[in-house]
Amino acid sequence: MRPYEGLLTAMVTSFRADGSVDEEATVAIGRHLLASGSHGLVVAGTTGEAATMDDDEHIGIVATIVQELGGEATIVAGTGSNDTRHAIQLTERAVDAGVDAVLSVTPYYNKPSRRGIVAHFRAVAEAAGDVPVILYNIPSRTGTNMPPELLAELAQIDGIEAVKQANGDEMQPIDGLAVLAGNDDAYLQVLEFGGAGGICVASHVVGPEMRRMYDEPEQRAAIDATLREIYAAMFVTASPAPVKAALELLGHHAGALRLPIVEVDEAERAHVRDALARHGLLQGVPAA
Repeated sequence: MRPYEGLLTAMVTSFRADGSVDEEATVAIGRHLLASGSHGLVVAGTTGEAATMDDDEHIGIVATIVQELGGEATIVAGTGSNDTRHAIQLTERAVDAGVDAVLSVTPYYNKPSRRGIVAHFRAVAEAAGDVPVILYNIPSRTGTNMPPELLAELAQIDGIEAVKQANGDEMQPIDGLAVLAGNDDAYLQVLEFGGAGGICVASHVVGPEMRRMYDEPEQRAAIDATLREIYAAMFVTASPAPVKAALELLGHHAGALRLPIVEVDEAERAHVRDALARHGLLQGVPAA
């Protein structure tokens, strides 16, 4: 299996109460994810709160996951930035740490031109060398969309192999790229049109079912219909607060959040708890 195929979980990073990275707890979550059906892990992405990490923390947790779990599964590192020089540096360091692929988001805030985007990703691909680059198109966060024709153009750059597509209006095959669902609720659609899989969040809590969607095509639609409430609950407020709350409810140490993301409030926690309970995930824990 190529490192941009299958069910990949965009995993959380566990932080201690003092805000430091809890490597041991993060590795434990990674082990849980692999035991629950994930083909691989995406480390230090949006869900991993990479935006709040300095570079040493960022590459440190990537290297730790590679060292502890790299022999068991695909490890993808988030290495994107709105500064091309910074994206190159993170990519080179992640490659040196031994990752199987890098995930590189469209430069945000700057809103570069089409030519600027192409130049940016050409430089990132050169920095990655033989390690595949997965583009990340999420205009709701970056302010810039990469339409299908631009993605097809980027596919002509050596080393750019896949796209995490989070623009639901343009969820379709892309010539030259493996397409991964960037939103949980698009996972079924991507699998059905022959896409590579998904980079998902709900797989923290319903990994076995999401793995079955990959392995059992005839059951996909039925399984997906039962998971819609879980997908929604994981984004009832700013991510990754809901999924960390869900993990804690399920007995995993997800740790604190870093500002500006804050803990779920009472109503949001109840929403998450109720969704888990209705799905049969909370044995002996009453729904609120």
